[in-house]
Amino acid sequence: MSQPTKTTTRMGVIRKYPFDLAVLSVVAIVAYGIVTAFPAGHELRLIAALPLVLFLPGYALISVLFPATARASGEAVTPGIGPTRGIGGVERCGLAFVVSLAIVPVVVIVLAVSDWGLTTESIATTLVVWTVALAQIGVVRRLLVPETERFSVSPTDLVGPFGTSSESAVATASSALLTLSIAVAAGALLLAFVAPQAAGGYTELGLYTENDDGELVAGETPEEIAEGESVPVTTTVENEEDEDVEYTLVVQQQYYEDGEITERETLDEVSADVSDGETAEADLSVAPTADLGETVRISVLLYEGDPPSEPTNENAEEDTYFWVSMGEEAPSPTGEDDVGAAEESEADDEGETDEEDGGDEAGEDEDDDEADEEDGDDDESPLDEFFE
Repeated sequence: MSQPTKTTTRMGVIRKYPFDLAVLSVVAIVAYGIVTAFPAGHELRLIAALPLVLFLPGYALISVLFPATARASGEAVTPGIGPTRGIGGVERCGLAFVVSLAIVPVVVIVLAVSDWGLTTESIATTLVVWTVALAQIGVVRRLLVPETERFSVSPTDLVGPFGTSSESAVATASSALLTLSIAVAAGALLLAFVAPQAAGGYTELGLYTENDDGELVAGETPEEIAEGESVPVTTTVENEEDEDVEYTLVVQQQYYEDGEITERETLDEVSADVSDGETAEADLSVAPTADLGETVRISVLLYEGDPPSEPTNENAEEDTYFWVSMGEEAPSPTGEDDVGAAEESEADDEGETDEEDGGDEAGEDEDDDEADEEDGDDDESPLDEFFE
């Protein structure tokens, strides 16, 4: 009497594990690692984000909803009309794109109002957990379906619909093309949620002057200055380029005639290394060299690295400007007129003082004479009177 042999082994369970769902889970985990490990804008990060956003979440959900294949056992396949118990490979891929386009926006909205916040890590983590969890549920659902009706990945499943009839092939191809077009159109928008910094940074240039309170304000440069004067301005450069950048500022005097620039003259040039996320500040003293009565435009041009041989507002990374007119000549810094007036005033004061002193001295002399006369009268003796 022979004992029945047990044909099911541990390896048998592994062999029955759906190949497509195993690949799905591995690809989702690898894509998550790449998206969170590489910096924003990296090519590998963008490539890994594509399947994680546009395909994997939807395919995992479809595997749960439709564990059976379109060719169910015992049912004849009518051209153009398939059984309702399952779907084939082409339909699964098309629905995976469409369903993913519906899943990702919902995930973004939920994360935006949650405590986790809307970040690359939070979105990638939610999508990979969703994909792997639903893939395992899909595995259980497929194993409960009879093997003859269970969906499995094979080349015949992918090309089968194209070989049944010309009408069926055209309908299937049209559905696949429409689905792919929708996926490509929405891919750029959805990738912005997964890699929000992939679009790159920016640089901001500011031009300020100091008011009477000592505060830096914009748009209050003087409209007219005297010949020989300079305009003190403060420029700021904010670096948000996600890397350290060497900037060059070019201060240019531009002459206009009939709305066109006829001449350019560089007044100053400043270079500085600005770290990412920092703002550099430079105090400049702009001294126009235009003639009396002329109006010129002072342009501040910003470049990354060295400026070109002919700097212009058009080829600058950022630019700002102000207009200024040249007025009358500024008063002499030595104040000669004031000094002369002061000397005349001092001379007049000294003259008046001398006259007063002279008057006082004359009065004192007269008093002394009167006193002497009085003293002389008092000093006369009787003998003097006898001789008189």
